[in-house]
Amino acid sequence: MLNIINALNWRYAANAYDTNKKLSDEQVNTLIESIRLAPSSYGLPVYKVIHVKDIETRKKLKAVAWDQPQITDASDLFVFAVKTDLGDASVDDYVNLIMETRNVSAESLSKFAAMIKGTLKSLSEDHKTTWAAKQAYLALGVLLSTAALEEIDSTPMEGFDKKQFDEILGLKDLGLTSTVVCTAGYRSENDSSASMAKVRVSKENLVIEK
Repeated sequence: MLNIINALNWRYAANAYDTNKKLSDEQVNTLIESIRLAPSSYGLPVYKVIHVKDIETRKKLKAVAWDQPQITDASDLFVFAVKTDLGDASVDDYVNLIMETRNVSAESLSKFAAMIKGTLKSLSEDHKTTWAAKQAYLALGVLLSTAALEEIDSTPMEGFDKKQFDEILGLKDLGLTSTVVCTAGYRSENDSSASMAKVRVSKENLVIEK
């Protein structure tokens, strides 16, 4: 396992995967657990992750993702999909989970629940979807970092037809809509991007000290 800075220097967005190398169940579970433990606003669960294993489904998804080969060639494919029905029921479910996990009363959480419900009521449906997507991207960042630490290659992807993804995966019936995709596996020896120098701005051009 690498330290975090070495790991982030090692990682890049893989353009080509070795189709003969697959992640172990333990590695996949580590990646999923990192998503589960990712931070989110209020801790509220506002997205789900679809782990797409079926190769025929992945071929259909590739066709509506500009035929990007990572969709089918990577060992694993994760689709982050945010909830489209965020409201009081979502908050109540979360509060019940807190009560069960921490053995606390509903009364002790009443103000907290009211605050979250008030926040959601103040947002338009589009704003809620955007807010939920931000939480999914936080989880994506944790996934990418975890993969790098485990020396697993990954590729975050926004280049796909979300409506088509939703239809292929049956997300509308689940009250979900796709937001971002991430593939994971092992880089191909033929991926020339792996040997390219990482291009990032300097610390001086990134950080403004006040």
